[in-house]
Amino acid sequence: MAQQHNHTHHDRSAWSGKLAFILAGAASAVGLGNLWRFPTLAAKYGGGMFILTYFVLAFTFGISLLLLETALGRKTKLSVIGAFSSINKRWKLVGILAAAVPFIITPYYCIIGGWVTKYLVSYVVDGPTAVAADGFFTGFITDPVFTYVFMVIFMLICIGVCALGVKNGIEKANMIMMPLLLFMAIGISVFVLMQPGAAEGAAYYLIPDFSKFSPDLVINALGQMFYSLSLAMGIMVTYGSYLDSKENLTESVASIAGFDLLVSFLSGLMIVPAAFVVLGITDGGMMAAGPSLMFVTLPNVFGGMGGAAQVIGVLFFVLVLFAAATSAISLIEACTSIIQDGTHWSRSKSLLACAIFVIAAGCFINAGYNVLIWIEPLGEGTQLLDFFDFLSNSVMMPIVALLTCIFVGWIIKPKAIIDEVRESSKFKLAGAWTVMIKYIAPVLVIVILVANVLPMIFPA
Repeated sequence: MAQQHNHTHHDRSAWSGKLAFILAGAASAVGLGNLWRFPTLAAKYGGGMFILTYFVLAFTFGISLLLLETALGRKTKLSVIGAFSSINKRWKLVGILAAAVPFIITPYYCIIGGWVTKYLVSYVVDGPTAVAADGFFTGFITDPVFTYVFMVIFMLICIGVCALGVKNGIEKANMIMMPLLLFMAIGISVFVLMQPGAAEGAAYYLIPDFSKFSPDLVINALGQMFYSLSLAMGIMVTYGSYLDSKENLTESVASIAGFDLLVSFLSGLMIVPAAFVVLGITDGGMMAAGPSLMFVTLPNVFGGMGGAAQVIGVLFFVLVLFAAATSAISLIEACTSIIQDGTHWSRSKSLLACAIFVIAAGCFINAGYNVLIWIEPLGEGTQLLDFFDFLSNSVMMPIVALLTCIFVGWIIKPKAIIDEVRESSKFKLAGAWTVMIKYIAPVLVIVILVANVLPMIFPA
C-alpha cells in the first residue's frame, strides 16, 4: 500500500503558501451566482435582512463544511474519490457522486462563460446601444454558430491557465484577477452610488427590513450560501489536497468565506441601486434573476448612464468574465485532479482528457438552445442547460453534502478531521463544529434539498 501511496503523491501539485490557497478558494467561490443571484435575492427579501441572515449562515454552516472538505483533502492528499475511499473503501460511492458534480457543471458553466465573453466583445465593438437592444440576448444564444465559438474561446482560456500548472497557472491568474475583480467591484459601486436617486436604492439594499424575515428568506439564503462557497463539488477537497500541513486551516477558510461575502455584498451594491436609478424600480421584487438580470436588465441599466455606458459596460463584463473564469478554472482543475488520481496519468494527459470531455459535453448542452431546442427536459420553455443545472445544483450537491456530514460525523467520527485541523491551528471551536457537522448541517442540507425538489414534483 505504501508504495502505491508514494506513487500518487510524488508529482502532486502544491500551493506556494496560505495566500495562494485563500485566493484560489475565494476565486472558486466567487462566481456568477454572486453576481446574478445574490443581488436579486437581497432585493426580494428586504435588503439588509437577507445580508444579515446570509452572513450568519456563511460563518456557521458554510464555514463548517468548508473546513471539513479542505481538511479532508489535506489529510488524504487526494481528490474527492480517493479522499473517501482511502479512509473507508465502503464510502467510495460518495466520492464518485461528488466527483460527478464538477463534470456536470463545468460544460454548462463554460457556455455561460461564452455568453459573458460575447457581451464583453460586443460592448467594445458594437457599443452599449446594440447590446441593450431588444432581442440581442435571445438572438445570440439561439445562434447555431457563434454561441459555440465563444464557448470554446472561453474554455480554451481556462484550460490554458490550468495547463500552466497550479503555481504558474492557477495561482498567478488568481493573484491578478482576484484583486482586480475587487477593485472594479468597488469602483463600479462608487460610480453607481454617485448617480442621482441611488441613495434610495442603497438604503433599500442596506437597511434591514425585519418584517421580511421568513422561513422562505432563510431557505433562500441557505441555498445561495451553499452554492456560493463551492461546497460539495469536489473543488475544496482538491484544493485542500494541495495545501501544506503547516498552513492555518481555520484562518484560511474564514478568509475564503469573508472574501465571498464581500464580493456578493458589492455585487448588490452595484446592481440594486443602479436598478432603482435607471429602471425606477421601487420594490425589489421586480428584479429579474439569473441570466436575464445580467444579460438583459443590466445592459438596459448601463444604457441609461449616458456617456459612461460603454466604460461601465466594459468594466462590468470584465469583472464578470474574471468571476466566471476563476470558477471555471477551479472546476476544470477539480476534474483534472480526479482523472489524474483515478488513472495515474500525467497531469497534462489528464487535463487533455478533461478538455475533450468538457468541449464535447458543452457542445451537446449548448445545442439545447439551437439544434436541440425541441428537448424541454423540465417542462415547457426549459433547455438542456436548465436540466443539468437542476441535476447538479439542486439534487446532487445537497445529497453529497448530506452524505459527507454523515461520513465525518458518524462513520469516521469528527476527531479524525479535528486532529487534521489542529496540525496547524488551535481550533477552539471544535466542539461547536462537531455539533454542526453531526446534527445541524444534515438538517439544513435536507431543507435545501426539499426546497429545491418539491417545486419540481408539485409545481405551483
